[in-house]
Amino acid sequence: MTKVFHAGKKGESVRSDCFITFCPEGSEIIDIKVTSKVEALYGRQILELARETLMELNITRGSVLIEDSGALPFTLMARLECAVRRAFPSQKAVSLPKLFEEEKGFASSRQDRLRRSRLYLPGNEPKFFVNAGLHQPDAIILDLEDSVAPEEKDAARILVRNALRSLNFYGAERMVRINQLPLGIRDLEFIIGHNVQLILIPKCEDKEQIIEVEKKIAELKHERKVEEDVWLMPIIESALGVINAYEIAKASSLNVALAVGLEDFTADIGAERTTEGKESLGARQAVVIAARAAQLQPIDTVYSDVANMEKLQESSLEAKALGFDGKGCIHPRQISIINEAFLPKKSEIDKAQKIVMAFEEAKSQGLGVVSLGSKMIDLPVVKRALRAVDLALSTGKIKENWREEIV
Repeated sequence: MTKVFHAGKKGESVRSDCFITFCPEGSEIIDIKVTSKVEALYGRQILELARETLMELNITRGSVLIEDSGALPFTLMARLECAVRRAFPSQKAVSLPKLFEEEKGFASSRQDRLRRSRLYLPGNEPKFFVNAGLHQPDAIILDLEDSVAPEEKDAARILVRNALRSLNFYGAERMVRINQLPLGIRDLEFIIGHNVQLILIPKCEDKEQIIEVEKKIAELKHERKVEEDVWLMPIIESALGVINAYEIAKASSLNVALAVGLEDFTADIGAERTTEGKESLGARQAVVIAARAAQLQPIDTVYSDVANMEKLQESSLEAKALGFDGKGCIHPRQISIINEAFLPKKSEIDKAQKIVMAFEEAKSQGLGVVSLGSKMIDLPVVKRALRAVDLALSTGKIKENWREEIV
């Protein structure tokens, strides 16, 4: 019996994807057939792209059937490569889309970058990728972990790699959540050197996990001659992780943030997750404290009820009050509410500006004490004010010449 290998999705409800059937047996030439609703317009281009992809994968014989449902080139290439890899598990050759390099499509990825909202996208669903950046999240997370079925992990890795290389995310930071170790180490082999800027490490429970990821990234960067930094965001999702949160936060100079995930945490402690969140308040506070002690950004969990915007706003404002800098998103409609919630209010900005000006005046006079009127200002208050002013500047709430406007 002739064996065939499949990759992708098909059906009436499928969009921006394709279904590939690959049979490695047959004649000494490649036989490719295409069925598509847009075959009259793009059939030839699809056929040519498939031939080029197979050549790059060193496939010279067999047959391919492409059932297209509006797949973009990066998706078709990923699905075809996946089918080939399923046929030949030891396959080494890859077929890479052209690297996207337009400046406007990249965020400045530095340690203190704004990370209020991070939109999770399932790594095996290309239909969600293309327009995600238009919703203006601070970051986009292409997820290889919980949102991807075990039997589709191989497909998601290739698809995420191609998306990172191909798509304009309109300034959103490019993040990938890898799988829990050790599987996550395999994920890194597919994404390092392909425009990824930050790696989320799920279910962290000890510093050795961070060190292992850091070591693998360093090896791959050296091998692939990658110069850009790839930052890390460990996610605390268990009782042991909470206990070791500070050690985890301090484990690597690449750590820029520490996140908390409450679905797994509440299951781990044997509690039911509630809207009020009393069962997880201690864990959230512990993550904030550990992050701040390590000078990282504390990031809150997602809010799962995508229809309740009022409760989302309450949850976001509560997170800000607890000391978090941002929150996860699972739907684009959550982004604007979260982004606004984590900005300082006008009254907070006005007060922060006065404190910053008092601090700068004291510094210029060589004074070790900052005062505003008759009130002494402690250094932690000054630091908080500086952070609020920087946030207001970076989001356009105030202008660069704000000092002149106050005077």
